[in-house]
Amino acid sequence: MKSKAMILIVSLLSMSMIALAQENRIARPEMKTFDLQALIDQVSSKGGGRITFPKGEYHTGQLELKTGVELHLEEGAVILGSTSPYDYIRLETKQLAGDERNDKSQLGLIIAKQAHHIAITGSGTIDGQGLELALTIDSLHHTGELVDEHYNTKRHRPSELARPTLFNFVDCQDVRIEGVHLRNSAGWGLSFHECREMILRGLDVYNRAFWNNDGIDLTDCQQVLVERCDVNSADDGICLKSYNPESQNDSITIRYCEIRSSASAIKFGSASWGGFRHIRISDIRVFDTFRSAIAIESVDGAQIDDILVERIEAKNTGNPIFLRLGQRAGNRKGSLRNIIIRDFKCEVPFGRPDEAYDLRGPEVDFFHNPFPSSICGIPDNRIENITLENIHIRYPGRASKGMAYIPLWRLKDVPEQINKYPEFTMFGELPAWGFFVRHADGIHFKNVHLSLDADDFRPPFVFDDTLNIEKE
Repeated sequence: MKSKAMILIVSLLSMSMIALAQENRIARPEMKTFDLQALIDQVSSKGGGRITFPKGEYHTGQLELKTGVELHLEEGAVILGSTSPYDYIRLETKQLAGDERNDKSQLGLIIAKQAHHIAITGSGTIDGQGLELALTIDSLHHTGELVDEHYNTKRHRPSELARPTLFNFVDCQDVRIEGVHLRNSAGWGLSFHECREMILRGLDVYNRAFWNNDGIDLTDCQQVLVERCDVNSADDGICLKSYNPESQNDSITIRYCEIRSSASAIKFGSASWGGFRHIRISDIRVFDTFRSAIAIESVDGAQIDDILVERIEAKNTGNPIFLRLGQRAGNRKGSLRNIIIRDFKCEVPFGRPDEAYDLRGPEVDFFHNPFPSSICGIPDNRIENITLENIHIRYPGRASKGMAYIPLWRLKDVPEQINKYPEFTMFGELPAWGFFVRHADGIHFKNVHLSLDADDFRPPFVFDDTLNIEKE
C-alpha cells in the first residue's frame, strides 16, 4: 500500500501543467458576465494564458472555464456570483445509469466541460452569495415563475437540482485549484465529475449558506491530490461519489486537511455505483462534526478496495467510524474489503457536536443512547478484511435503559435496512457502546482502546454473524 501511495503522490507533484502564460490579460471590475466570458474565450482560442483579477469586486453570472486558461485572483479580488437563477445555464452532460441527480452536474458559478490544462489560483475570493440566490429560487418557485419540479416539500427548500454549485467541472483533465478562498455556494461547493489529474491545494472552503452544502465532491475521478485544505460545510466535508457503473474513484490522496461539518467529515457515498480504489487519506483533523469522522459506504453495487486511512484526529464528533455494505440498487451487489484504519483518535460528546451551526444536521426521530461505531454488511454479503490499528476513542457513556434498550438476546430486532439510505443512525438503538459489527469476515482489532466518560450498561463490542474476528 505504501508504494502505491508514494507513486501516486510523486506522479501528481510532477504532473506537467502546460504553461498558461502565452496570453496574459487583466480583468477589470466593471466587466460583467459577457465581457469576462469573452475574455476567457479569447485567451483559450489563442493557446491559453493567465487572466489576472486585481483587487476589487467582480459581479458575474455563470462563467465557463476553457482549455488552457488560468484565472488568477490577487489578494483583495472578489468574484461575486449573481443572485439571479436566470444567470445560470444548464450544461448538457451524459446521463449515467446511477445518477439520480444528473441535472445537478450542469449548474455552477464556474463550470468547465471537457477542458484541459485549466487552473484557478491566487489569494482572492470567489463568493457564490448562495443564501440570497437560494432564497430567490425559493421565492420564484412559490410565485410559479420558475417552478422547481423536485422541490423538497418536507424541508420547504429548493432541491439540489435547482441550486447552482460554486464550481462544476465535468470530464476535465489537468486541473489545478490552489490558494483561493471559496465561499457560500447555493448548493454543493466544489463538484468534479469524471475529472483526471487534479491538484486541489491550500483551499479555504466555507460552504454553510444553505442546506445540503457539501464542501468538496469528487465523483468518479482519477489521480487526484487534495492537500492542506480547510473545509467548513453544512453537509459532508470531502465526499467521494460514484454515479457511473463503468467508472470509479481511483488513485486519490487526501492529506493534511482540517474539516468541520454538520454531516460527515470524509465520506464515500452514498452514490456508490462504480467503485473506490487506491484511496489514501492521512493527517486529517476533524472538529464539531455531527455525523461520522470517516464513513465508507457501498450501497449501489460499488466495489470498494484498497483503502488506507491514517493519522486522523477527531474532536467533538458524533460518530467515529461507519462502514456499510448495503444493497439499495436492485440486484447490484457491491463489496467492501481491504481497508486499513490506523492511528485514529476520536472524542464523542454526549450532546450535539454541531450546536453552534446555523444549519444543523437533522436529528433522528426516535429515542436512543449514544451510537457506537458500526461495521455492517448484509446477510448474504459480508464486509471483508478490515484492520483497525492504534485506535483511541472516547465515548460519553450515560446510556440509560429508560431511554432505549436492546438486550443481546434481541439482536434479531436490530433491523437489517438492506435497501435504506446509509447512515450511522440507520439501525436505531444498538446494543454496544463501542463497536457494533455484523455480517463481516476478517476484522482485525490491533491496539484498540475505548474509554467512557460515564457508565454505560452496554458491552463495548457486539459481534453478530461474524467470522475471523481478531482482537490484539
